[in-house]
Amino acid sequence: MLLEEVMRQLEEYGTEQNRKTYKNHGAKEPLFGVSFANLKLLKKKIKKDHDLAISLWKTKNMDAMTLATMIVDPKKVTTEQLNKWIQEVDYYCLMDVLMTAICTSPIVIERMEEWTKSDDEWIGRAGWSLLANIAIKNKTLHDEFFTPYLEEIKANIHNEKNRKKEAMNSALIAIGIRNEDLERKAIEIAREIGKVQVDHGATSCKTPDAEPYIQKARERAKKKKVK
Repeated sequence: MLLEEVMRQLEEYGTEQNRKTYKNHGAKEPLFGVSFANLKLLKKKIKKDHDLAISLWKTKNMDAMTLATMIVDPKKVTTEQLNKWIQEVDYYCLMDVLMTAICTSPIVIERMEEWTKSDDEWIGRAGWSLLANIAIKNKTLHDEFFTPYLEEIKANIHNEKNRKKEAMNSALIAIGIRNEDLERKAIEIAREIGKVQVDHGATSCKTPDAEPYIQKARERAKKKKVK
C-alpha cells in the first residue's frame, strides 16, 4: 500500500471517542483515533514494510506512528533510526509498542543497556520497556544477564521519574516470570521495595503489584506445561 492510501484508511477508521480516550492517556495531535483492532487489520493487510513504516513515522500522526511499529522490520532497524525515534516519543503507549516491535532486533541489547541508564523519563522508559520485552521473548539469555537490572530496580525505582518507574516495575515482573530462580529473586525485591506509586493521570489504569502478578503468571505457565 502507498502512504496516501494508508493515511486515508486510518482517517476513515478514526473515531472521536477513541481520540478522546487516547488523548486522556497522553496522546497528542495529530491523531485520528484508530482502534487497535483496526490497526491490526491494516497490519495483516500490509505485513512487513520497512520503508512504509519509516514514511508513516515521519507523518508524526499518532495512529500512523503506531501502525509503523506494527509493520517495521526489526532486522532492518539501525541504531541511528532507533535513537531518533525514541527521542520523538513522549506517549507511553507508543513507546511500549515500539519496544515490543524491535525487541528481537540484533542491535537492541546495546541500545537497552544505554537507555536504561538515561535520566530522561522517556528514554529511560524505552530502556526498561525494552528490557521487559527482552525478558519475555529472548530465551537464550542467562539469569546473570538480568541480575544487575534487578539490583538497579531495588536501589533506585522509587527515585525515578514517573513513566520510567512504571517501566522498571514492568521489567521486574517480566524478569520474575522467566523461571523459578528469577521468580524468587524478583519477589524478594518486590517485597523489599513495596508498593510502586505511578501517576496514571485521569485514567482508570492501575500499577500492578509485582509479587502476585509474577506468582499468577508462573502458575499459569506451570499449568500449560502439564497440559
